[in-house]
This record gives sequence, structure tokens and C-alpha cells, in this order.
Amino acid sequence: MSGLKRRKNSLFVKKPFLASGAGNPDDGLKRSLGPFDLLLLGVGSIIGAGIYVLTGAAAASFAGPGVLFSFVIAGFACVFAGLCYSELASSMPVTGSAYIYAYSTLGELPAWILGWLLVLEYGVAGSLVAVGFSGYFVSLLASFGVVVPTALSTPFVQSLPAAGGYSFVAGGGVNLIAAGAVLLMATPLLFGLRNFALVNSSIVLLKILVLVVFVVFGFSSIIPDHFTPLIPENEGGFAYGWQGVFRAASMIFFAYIGFETVSTAAAEARKPQRDLPIGILGSLAVCTIIYMAVAAVLIGIVPFRELNVPDPLALAVDHIGKPWLLFFVKVGAVIGLTSILMSTCYGQSRIFFAMARDGLLPQAFMKLHKKHQTPWIGTIIIASCMAFAAGALPITLLGDLISIGVAATFSIVCLSVISLRNSAPEIERPFKVPFGGFHIRGYWIGYVPAFGIFMCLFMITPLILDLATKAMNGNPLPVYLLLGFIGIGALIYVFYGHKNSKMGADEGRLVQGDIKPAGEVHQ
Repeated sequence: MSGLKRRKNSLFVKKPFLASGAGNPDDGLKRSLGPFDLLLLGVGSIIGAGIYVLTGAAAASFAGPGVLFSFVIAGFACVFAGLCYSELASSMPVTGSAYIYAYSTLGELPAWILGWLLVLEYGVAGSLVAVGFSGYFVSLLASFGVVVPTALSTPFVQSLPAAGGYSFVAGGGVNLIAAGAVLLMATPLLFGLRNFALVNSSIVLLKILVLVVFVVFGFSSIIPDHFTPLIPENEGGFAYGWQGVFRAASMIFFAYIGFETVSTAAAEARKPQRDLPIGILGSLAVCTIIYMAVAAVLIGIVPFRELNVPDPLALAVDHIGKPWLLFFVKVGAVIGLTSILMSTCYGQSRIFFAMARDGLLPQAFMKLHKKHQTPWIGTIIIASCMAFAAGALPITLLGDLISIGVAATFSIVCLSVISLRNSAPEIERPFKVPFGGFHIRGYWIGYVPAFGIFMCLFMITPLILDLATKAMNGNPLPVYLLLGFIGIGALIYVFYGHKNSKMGADEGRLVQGDIKPAGEVHQ
């Protein structure tokens, strides 16, 4: 076989499933997390900028009170992806999450694409959360009479209300508050997962308490007229109407990604087959209930057109007129968003750890600290990039980029379930997606993963159309950023990942007869 043909085949070489299922004991990561830790990890990742910040922006720019339907639509779409994640995570409890799932079922190139898309889901998500953190932190400082200069708390690129939604303009500032928050919150991750788990658990409990208090005290201040009309008449483009409801759903779609963070901790879970489904589906269910309650109270207190602010919950409490509650919510939001910053940086570092282990990224991303056994160099690099994005880009643009990455990632995960069911039907699956499936020419297609793929495509269609419209109307920045991100990923894979891939090298030696097939090695 020629070298060219070997290279072409290696694009789709698969990571041996048994090797993945074995958990890669040489990684050096400790199994220290139980089901409650994983549940809190998921809840801590889900509850963040989606409810503290983007609910207001989605209502003001797109859906009005109809944002309640947007949360239902986005949550419904995530259920199918969550079920698929649960099956794969219980079958392959290893570090790397969806990246490993794709590598074991679809091959190297799809795995690389998915791993690179996860940068949008984790790295960019962390930047978005930092921007939300900045808004509440500046508001909290103002309560003590400390005024932060606008140039230090607004991004270089700013989003402004415009016909059909919003547009982007260049500003004169850099959000150093957001950038500094990323670097500060990534620091505990350098000193061990146990420290992170303890800090995260405490913050998550406080964050839930803050939201519960907000709902309880805000319920009596709801003004029913604020829900009329429930879906405002369309004002052009994606501004209100059902068009706006679906556009808002695509914008807040990423707010549910916390359950995916749970799967990145598979290699550090004590009993992954049992604990991962509990963490994934449990966190999704808990957070959907919380999201709906908080969004209803928020919309009921403040007219939706006034909610395009960086701290909408604080604005709502200000309408209630309880100073102690206003202070409590601001403090809770600031502390609560810190757990998201840690979770996203943690998830991204573990995914790059797995990719570096396979040779697709430089070995610095998998180098463990001698004392704390954490991928410290990779964590520092990732946090620095997140800080740069947080300082330069607005929250609305970051949210759109993340949702595209999330939808693509979820689709590949659903496809991986279908592929693995057909290629390895005999393996043990402690958790299976329900409702079965159908066969086309002997190929099994599950109802749940198939509908999950459809829902993901359905979710991002309004977003893609909106970005295309913005580009044609003189606002091409989102499209340029997305194409640039894709281009950088392609260059890294072509000039480094594909050349240094360990699986690709093994396949080349296999063709020459130097090594045994993976199936023989693990028998």
C-alpha cells in the first residue's frame, strides 16, 4: 500500500474501543469523584451566564416573554443529546469526553473536528462567563461607591441594538475585569482536582440558594401585564415573533452544556458506569427547572425591552426595592459565576490532555505537574486564550459562536451512538438510550440519536441565517471569526496533528506488518 493511501486511511483510523474502555491507567489521573460530585459539577457548569446574563439579552433582542418557550425548546433538544452522552460515557469512561467517543466510533478526522469544536463549547464559553462575571462585579463594586472606568469593563468589540436584533461596532476599551477573572479562577486547577471539587461544591450550593431566594422574593412582585403579549409581534428579521423565539433558543442553547462537562471527568469518577448517567441526566433535569422558574420571575418583574444589560437579575431585584436582596443577588452572581469559569477551564484542559496523548496536539498539553498531577502547562495556555477572548468580544457574539459549536458537537455524539451500536453491538452498555430504533438495509438507527441530530440542526438554523444576514448587511465579524477558527483548526491538524498522530503511525506500521491489530493486542 502506498504512503499516500496509508495517510488517507489514517484520517479515519479508529481508537480501539477496548483500549478506551480500559480507562488508560497510565494517564496518572486519580478516581476521586462520586455521583454527588459529578451532579454538582454538572449543575455548576449549567447554571451560569445562561441564566444570570443571556436570559435578559435573549428576551430584549429576540423573544420578549416568549423566551420561556425558548428555554423549553433548548432544554428539549438537550435531552436527546444527554441520553446519547449517558450511553457513551457509561461505555467509555475515559478522559476526553465526546472527542474519545468520536475517535472510537467514527475515526481520527471526525474526532479532531469534534475536539476542535469543543474549544467553542468550553474555551469560548469560559470567556462568555467571564464577561457576565465582569458585569455583576462592576455592579457590586458600585454598591460600595467604587466606580470602575468603562474602558476597563467593556470589550473592544461591542454589540448594539439594531433593526432585527443587534450589530457590532469597535469600541475603545478592553474588558480587563473579565480577563483577570479567567486567570484568577483557573489558578485553583493547578493545585489538584480535590481542591477544585471542594471549592466547586461550595459555590454551587450557594449559587442555587441565591436563585431560590430570588424566585421566592420576586414571585410576589410579578406584574401579569408584562407577559402580554406572550409572543410580541415580529418587528423584522429575528426581532420577536416565533422567529425570535427560535433565534433566542439558538442563542441560549449553549446554557445547558454543563452535563457534557460531567463526561470529561469519566477517568476521575469512582464508579463511572453508575455515576456518569446520574451526573449527566440529573444535572440537566435540575437546571431546567431552575432556569424556567428564574426566567419567569425575571420577565414578570422587568419589562423585557429593558433587560439588555449585563446584570439583569440585579436590575430585577432593584425593581423589587429590597436593598439587602440586591446585595445578596450581586454577591451570589459574582461567586456563582466563578464555578463556571473553573468548570469550563477544567473541561477544556482535559480534552486537550486527551488529544495531546494521542499526538494530535503538542505534548505540553498532557504534561502533569510532579506534585499535584494536573496538566498545568495546558491549563495556563488555555486560560490565557480564554482571557484574551473575554477582554475583546461581547457576550452576544460569544454566545452565538458557542451555540454553533455545541450543536455540531451534540450531533457528532448522537451519530457516534448509532455508529457504535452497529460496529460493536456486543459490548456492555450499562446505560442505553431508550425507545429502540429501526433498520435501513440492516443498519440500526436509533430514534433518540436520530431525533437528537435533527434537533441540533433545527436549533442552529435561525442562528446561521441571522449571521448570514448580518454579513450581507455590513456586519461580517461573526462570520470572519467562525471561518478563522475553522481555518486555524485545519492548519493545526494538517501540519501537526495528522503528522504526529499515534494512531495514524500505528496504522502505518500495521500495514508493514510491524505490529499486531488492536483487537489482538487486547484479547
